[in-house]
Amino acid sequence: MADTKNDPETRPLPGDRTLDQEIERMVRVDHAGEFGAVRIYAGQRAIMGDDHPKAGLLRHMHEQEKVHLDRFNKIINERDVRPTIMAPLWDIAGFALGATTAMMGDKAAMACTQAVEEVIDEHYEEQRQKLKGKDPELEQVIKDFQAEEVEHKKIAEAHGAEEAVGYPVLSGVIKAGCRAAIWISKRV
Repeated sequence: MADTKNDPETRPLPGDRTLDQEIERMVRVDHAGEFGAVRIYAGQRAIMGDDHPKAGLLRHMHEQEKVHLDRFNKIINERDVRPTIMAPLWDIAGFALGATTAMMGDKAAMACTQAVEEVIDEHYEEQRQKLKGKDPELEQVIKDFQAEEVEHKKIAEAHGAEEAVGYPVLSGVIKAGCRAAIWISKRV
């Protein structure tokens, strides 16, 4: 049997988190992310309305995000994980991002979805690689939701995301904001 306690390759370093601490962070940030996604679609739908040609697509994606949030609401309660204290800010920021991109036009709204979902796909994949069988229930939830987030990204791309005015800048700013929100939500 290998001596992992004294092996410099596997020995924990000061400040390293335990698996339980890592999983708690995953649950907290995923809960926050799904909450933010629900708010983004709420903002887009509030501006675009139910008569807009993209209303059905937005409703479909919004409903899936609500299911994701409901599941993470259950997980956060079952596992007694403290939600992020940033929720009030994510509430406002998510709605504002959705409403603002919708005011810029349906292609900008799709660019928002594409950018957010690209970051979330990467984020979920990173979590799945960390879990690798260590928490099969959470890993399966993440895998299922990741597939739906990729679906949203593909829908956005098929509906002109990359044709939005200023797409490279818009996409870059949204991705940077998402990455910052992920970093913050893991911690507070």
